[in-house]
Amino acid sequence: MIGAIAGDIIGSVYERRQIKTTDFPLFQNHCRFTDDSVLTVAIAKAILEGTSYLSAVKELGRRYPNAGYGGSFFRWLFSESSEPYNSWANGSAMRVSPVGFAFGDAERVLDEAAKTAVITHNHPEGIKGAQAVALSVLLARTGHRKSQIRESVQSRFDYDLDRTVDQIRPAYRFDVSCKGSVPESIIAFLDSTSFEDAVRKAVSLGGDSDTMACMAGAIAEAYYGGVPKDIVEKVRASLTDDLWDITSEFCAKYYDLSIRTLED
Repeated sequence: MIGAIAGDIIGSVYERRQIKTTDFPLFQNHCRFTDDSVLTVAIAKAILEGTSYLSAVKELGRRYPNAGYGGSFFRWLFSESSEPYNSWANGSAMRVSPVGFAFGDAERVLDEAAKTAVITHNHPEGIKGAQAVALSVLLARTGHRKSQIRESVQSRFDYDLDRTVDQIRPAYRFDVSCKGSVPESIIAFLDSTSFEDAVRKAVSLGGDSDTMACMAGAIAEAYYGGVPKDIVEKVRASLTDDLWDITSEFCAKYYDLSIRTLED
């Protein structure tokens, strides 16, 4: 999940000033963690503590009211009501990666991914987006080839993954829907040669950069066996202590390759 947080931080400065190149400084002075990171950590917290996804998301989300939430989510977060609002946006997919790291079989991952989504994003597309990212993480970390990941996700979710980043980039525009950003984020991973390359390719599409890099980064971390040490150090320096403590505890318990690079 450090890969997801790293992608969020790296992409944060390009969310409102999209770029169409992979040639950019990886970390800049104004890079910061956003709602993508906060809610990813919240899902990890729920898994670690055995609490509900809803309570963990509300607890941690309220602790960071200025993280950059969308309007509908912000109203839900601070409402006394906890009814979902039928969202099809990519907020469900951006926060789900801990599920792919924590659970060991596809059906469990799909079920848990749906549970993380429906607290807010109970629209079928919102659920599907979360499941696609979580399944991609699971397959990536369990030794599946990229061709197998492509085929499994494409056949199960009817996403068009037979495109390349170079084909998508020229006409692609900002899109917060799962349908319009999850397949493209998975393709950024599928086209990549390394963790960093996956994040750069996701940002270079010129869309919802922090969220797309968050999704691509999570899958790339799982596939490439961790996150480079210098990037992990930047993540540690960017996160608050409470967010880092949950992150490091989760990684140590479920998938410690990325955290080990910082400790060695």
